[in-house]
Amino acid sequence: MGSPLSPVIAKFFMEDFEKKAVEQATHKPTCWYRYVDDTFTIWPYGRERLTEFLHHLNGLHSNIKFTMEIEEESHLPFLDVDVYKGTDTKCTGNLHTPTFT
Repeated sequence: MGSPLSPVIAKFFMEDFEKKAVEQATHKPTCWYRYVDDTFTIWPYGRERLTEFLHHLNGLHSNIKFTMEIEEESHLPFLDVDVYKGTDTKCTGNLHTPTFT
């Protein structure tokens, strides 16, 4: 990764990898967002199928390995921000981050 072009090439590679990985998957995530080497995914099919999707991703290329964190108590850390599900009646089903005053 010493060349100035390395990050650009890596970005193009990962975009192509992700597109093919999601297209080939039996069950597809509701959303998939990536920032550098972190992805935020919403998965509506349950944990068993999520594990199958992780195995699918990790079986596509010998040098690309994904790990995952699963929300706990409606919270998930992502890029040093706590993302959580709304709990009041106006926000149920929405994602939020803490509000600082």
